[in-house]
Amino acid sequence: MCGFFEHPYMVDTAGAPMRVARAPWLDIGMESAARLAALLLPAIEEALMCVPAQGEGAPARLGLALALPPPRPGRAEGLAEDLLASLRERMGDRFTQVARFEVGHAAGHLAVAAAEAGCARGAFDACVVAGADSYLAPRTLEWVEDCDQLHGGGPLNNAWGFVPGEAAGAILLGPAGFARRFGIEPLGELVSVGIGMEARRIKTGEVCTGEGLTQAFRAALQALASGEQVHNVFCDLNGEPYRADEFGFAALRTGEYFRSASDFIAPADCWGDVGAASAPLHAALAVIAHRKRYAKGPLSLVWGSSESGERGAVLVRSAEPDGG
Repeated sequence: MCGFFEHPYMVDTAGAPMRVARAPWLDIGMESAARLAALLLPAIEEALMCVPAQGEGAPARLGLALALPPPRPGRAEGLAEDLLASLRERMGDRFTQVARFEVGHAAGHLAVAAAEAGCARGAFDACVVAGADSYLAPRTLEWVEDCDQLHGGGPLNNAWGFVPGEAAGAILLGPAGFARRFGIEPLGELVSVGIGMEARRIKTGEVCTGEGLTQAFRAALQALASGEQVHNVFCDLNGEPYRADEFGFAALRTGEYFRSASDFIAPADCWGDVGAASAPLHAALAVIAHRKRYAKGPLSLVWGSSESGERGAVLVRSAEPDGG
């Protein structure tokens, strides 16, 4: 299913409407902080539907690890503070601890790592990992095109750019005891997280050979049992050669861990580039695909690549669907 639309009023250098992947239920003129809040808050509420805010016994101590876009043209000043204020207004003091990661695509992987560490040391009972992003602010779209990253057809446009998108996603991570306490059926298991840092970044003119992504892959894949291989790959490839090249190098170095690293799923070809929302959405897709029986197996690697150099990889083992 393709979610691409022509922007109602933004045009590219060729005079054609910019192609974007927008949330059609939101007014196109809604400003960035309000726009992200409208995407993010329902996602967090849905992730917490199975955890009562009140009832018998002490309420759950919940953390929030929030992935957001990096500073860039068109991003509101004080975006994180505005979003957290909207969250408190709507949900009160539901979260005992909040951490935020404002680095774009790999922010969700950093958030997952923080959530796992917080649960392990008992900082909270469980943690919501949420991400939200939108490239649809006019100044952001102009910046993407100025950087020669906007996808478009015709002789003046870039066939190797990306389609700007917007989205939010949220997942609830917690230990097995937390799930039993609230009668939650886990959809999957977080096996491991790997974080890396790439020195040869996009827009620097240096050739990236995927060292940072390889670092993230190896850290996550070392949790596999001997002879075990990844069945599915979900990633934020968006049509840009830079991302494809670094994945190619990383896959060559770690190929023995994959059944078929080249058989990946890149949802940006349907819903556009969703930046900091990528990791929780891709993790959700991984467990949904297995639950609906069109995944190639339960083990999925979810990876992401930020322009500022952060690289992340999360290994997820999906629960078996009923009767499987």
